[in-house]
Amino acid sequence: MSDTDRLVQLFAGWAGEPCAEVLALSGESASSRRYFRLRGATRCCVGTVATDLRENEAFFSFGSHLHSKGLPVPEIYAVDADRRHYLQEDLGDTSLYTILLDKRRAGRGFDADMHALYSRALADLDAIQKGGRDADFAVGFPRPAFDRRAILWDLSYFKYHFLKLADIPFDEDRLQDDFERFTDSLLEADCNYFMYRDFNPRNIMVTEQAGEPQLRYIDFQGGRRGAAQYDVASLLYSAKSDLPEAVRTDLLKGYVALHGDPRFMERFWHYVLVRILQTLGAYGFRGLYQRKPYFVQSIPLGLGNLRRLAEDHREVLEPYAELTAVVEAMSALAPARWGATGSGPADEAVGSAQLTVTVQSFSYKRGLPEDPTGNGGGHIFDCRALPNPGRYEQYRAYTGKDRPVIEFLEREPAVDTFLDHARAIVGQSVDKYLERRFTHLSVAFGCTGGQHRSVYCAERMAQWLRAQYPQVTVDVVHRER
Repeated sequence: MSDTDRLVQLFAGWAGEPCAEVLALSGESASSRRYFRLRGATRCCVGTVATDLRENEAFFSFGSHLHSKGLPVPEIYAVDADRRHYLQEDLGDTSLYTILLDKRRAGRGFDADMHALYSRALADLDAIQKGGRDADFAVGFPRPAFDRRAILWDLSYFKYHFLKLADIPFDEDRLQDDFERFTDSLLEADCNYFMYRDFNPRNIMVTEQAGEPQLRYIDFQGGRRGAAQYDVASLLYSAKSDLPEAVRTDLLKGYVALHGDPRFMERFWHYVLVRILQTLGAYGFRGLYQRKPYFVQSIPLGLGNLRRLAEDHREVLEPYAELTAVVEAMSALAPARWGATGSGPADEAVGSAQLTVTVQSFSYKRGLPEDPTGNGGGHIFDCRALPNPGRYEQYRAYTGKDRPVIEFLEREPAVDTFLDHARAIVGQSVDKYLERRFTHLSVAFGCTGGQHRSVYCAERMAQWLRAQYPQVTVDVVHRER
């Protein structure tokens, strides 16, 4: 009997009517599970074919437990005797991720409606994390907890499926020492919650009831006992979602207030780091090894998240010298490199990945920045005609991202005039690149040392681009940092 025949038979037993239509559901996934929409005269459901019995048992157990608590997960309608075919509630085709992309295509970006949906998702997450504390974690797959072994698996996954495939050099023994100590730090958090494991916008379905959007949550079969920080990091730092940093900060603040753990932030950025490393491992395996375009296209966004974390929260990496060196090597990789892998056409569903603008700062003393895409497209702006804070002792220890330098340059009318001209030139290129469906544009600012004026101008340009073109991915690289 074929898989679809089994699902049809299961449907008839559950629905009390014959199945009139079976429609295969497609989509990029890191899983081997297959999904079908089954319809009869009056009833509809989603049928699943999944061959991993242990993973299935985790899904059945966690799903029943969370549903019994009144938490918004799909109801499991029927399970075949072979435990490989089952029916679950049909939650439609609209996810939080598809809504976000539609808004970006329409030029609306992350508006108040999106903020409300994300806030509700984090409130529901808190309820799931706490309501699932008494689930049967013995069925957890592949581990009952996000414990030392599970964390080290994730870090090894990153090491072998990203670092090695991307040909990034490292000292394996020293890196393993860092991984061991980093794991100790992660386990200092409260690890007694239901950890959803893959709480990302693709797994948050949006339905409608009485004209109001309702959120439902799928794909929790990787759940286990663990820290609440991991799931929050998964949602806010989902690479393809590419949320604005100010939005992440505001949403995080709301979750922390609701969650009520005064020590939550002590290990939050550590969990952001381990989540980013784990996803880069997945992108490496599915993209660089299996050659799936969606995952290759996710790499520059994941690297962008890693770069921002390393710049804004250096204290997380400081105790780990070899891991810091690895992150610095990864941060130096130009995002455009991943657009020329020959792995397939651009993902039409990803509006933010259609055009990537790489904004760089550099020092003329060390030469012009390279263009790894080979197309030579872009602009280089010379900031050396601007007033130089680096000439004054009180500013030399700072960079263009620090408040004293920012205030110095903001007082200079020549700087605003320079940036206005640069924005007009870059904006003209972005408009044309979007129209012609080009995928990469380089914008670079150079000064004498690559620390003050060029860094400031690059940051201001990136800020303007993100506000003006929410459908564009903007990556910032400060070469001399």
